[in-house]
Amino acid sequence: MVEVERVRYSDTLEREKIRSMIKARKEKQKEQNFENEKALCPECGSRNLVHDYERAELVCGDCGLVIDADFVDEGPEWRAFDHDQRMKRSRVGAPMTYTIHDKGLSTMIDWRNRDSYGKSISSKNRAQLYRLRKWQRRIRVSNATERNLAFALSELDRMASALGLPRTVRETAAVVYRKAVDKNLIRGRSIEGVAAAALYAACRQCSVPRTLDEIEEVSRVSRKEIGRTYRFISRELALKLMPTSPIDYVPRFCSGLNLKGEVQSKSVEILRQASEKELTSGRGPTGVAAAAIYIASILCGERRTQREVADVAGVTEVTIRNRYKELAEELDIEIIL
Repeated sequence: MVEVERVRYSDTLEREKIRSMIKARKEKQKEQNFENEKALCPECGSRNLVHDYERAELVCGDCGLVIDADFVDEGPEWRAFDHDQRMKRSRVGAPMTYTIHDKGLSTMIDWRNRDSYGKSISSKNRAQLYRLRKWQRRIRVSNATERNLAFALSELDRMASALGLPRTVRETAAVVYRKAVDKNLIRGRSIEGVAAAALYAACRQCSVPRTLDEIEEVSRVSRKEIGRTYRFISRELALKLMPTSPIDYVPRFCSGLNLKGEVQSKSVEILRQASEKELTSGRGPTGVAAAAIYIASILCGERRTQREVADVAGVTEVTIRNRYKELAEELDIEIIL
């Protein structure tokens, strides 16, 4: 009898569980339908909805219908007119970042001997504050892994600054390096070499290409070691990196040569035609990009010499000469020298 009651009780629990799951699913579906309806104008069906924050209204940008009014502004309740005011009135710290070994979540005791009200701290308490500041610096790096990360990420930041790389590339490089540390790929290799390889991989991932020679100039290791380490970590971390396109180099090279946007557009057009005819495969992307820019500069009346283009692209004049002859011949481009 007890067994039968136990079975019935378990069946009841199962039914209740299934009912609650079905109910939750229906409620979620209702919420999704409601959100989809809110995203559409009920009058004309347009998705062009504009938030008018001065009047606290949601307005259709096509027909002008006021869909919602008196909605809550989720922004800050204070106003700031310059950067200093914004930093003083903000009650939160900097966002989390992978470019710092503790992700920017640790605290720091300020070097100024002042309290929260801005008053100067007495000389009697300054010795205690000095000791607190010293121990705060020490406990930020607690073990060997954090010491490794602290040194490597500062090295990454130094190289990225020297190359003028954006914030996204630095964050991506830091993530790649952290993955390498987690998989114990650092053992037996120099920290500088793995950091340089991670930065090179991040440049490839973010479509902000830099050559191995450029990475070598700002790093403390050789080009050979960077390439070897890059191949190793990309294989072990299964990084899906496509071959670098010559088009990615065009904006940087044109900027270095002070060429107009017309030349840049023409260079991209030439490279796309070359890619369709498979003239770029098996050739260095920097050389092909430099040759396309050289041709475009002549066609657009802003001629640059082969020496000038070669210096900016980091290739030889012979490479540009060979590539531009191939492109001009295969694409039927008439160049008047």
